[in-house]
Amino acid sequence: MDEFHLLSNRFGPEAADLELQDGAPAVHSQLAKRGSIRKFRPQQIPDHILRRLCALALCAPTKSDLQQRDIIIIDSPALRSEICALLARGRLGQKWLEEVPNLLIFCGNNRRQRRLHVLRDRHFANDHLDAFFNASVDAAIALSSFVIAAEAEGLGACPISAVRNHPDRLAELLKLPEHVFPVAGLAVGYPDGPPPRSLRLPLSVTVHHNTYTDDTLDAAIEDYDRRRLADQPYTTQRYVTEFGRSESYGWSEDKARQYAFPERQDFGAYVKRIGFKLD
Repeated sequence: MDEFHLLSNRFGPEAADLELQDGAPAVHSQLAKRGSIRKFRPQQIPDHILRRLCALALCAPTKSDLQQRDIIIIDSPALRSEICALLARGRLGQKWLEEVPNLLIFCGNNRRQRRLHVLRDRHFANDHLDAFFNASVDAAIALSSFVIAAEAEGLGACPISAVRNHPDRLAELLKLPEHVFPVAGLAVGYPDGPPPRSLRLPLSVTVHHNTYTDDTLDAAIEDYDRRRLADQPYTTQRYVTEFGRSESYGWSEDKARQYAFPERQDFGAYVKRIGFKLD
């Protein structure tokens, strides 16, 4: 990818006026170049580096200073192998996870807040969807901050939504109590090669001014499919048995096929089992 046209290469010509100039903050270039790493060298990240990155991640914003997010470092080789094998199997499994050298689990934690109400003898008046949502967002913000800090350290990372494929088993392995739940995992380590940089949808359909609009969405998706097909064609197609093989297999076809089958239908039931009300 052209290092002088990072943003226009990723978002299309409309981002040409946004290109980074000499003297731009280093983190801006880091973000413009970033890509998820799924292939790592085998060595472990030293514990003090992982703990420092966790501390930096937990400096991130949190709703009303409630701090409803935790990070679990999986440093037991046996436990990591068991979790990675769990995440790699099944229709939604991802085989690359079998070789992850360092694994973290980012959790939403509404348990501490509820304990405060017991300790201070105050009624917990917000036992509804927002309690779950706030903790989920807190965990996601912390995960994003960890990724930025890790990549600045020269590490690679890839978030793992597959932790929600088997929430009950994962909760059992991690001994998660009620009102603590997995939001995402994170594979992190020393990259075995440069990261791929996925092209992104044009800013005209993802950045809005004052009001939401998607009047040009269909045409923008078609143009985006063409850009990705020319620059980053898919090497495999999903569910060929069910849908056949497409001669022009683009991003929109891949995502439509992906969500044509159910995913994680039991996650809502799991969240209710661990004590959340979602109304």
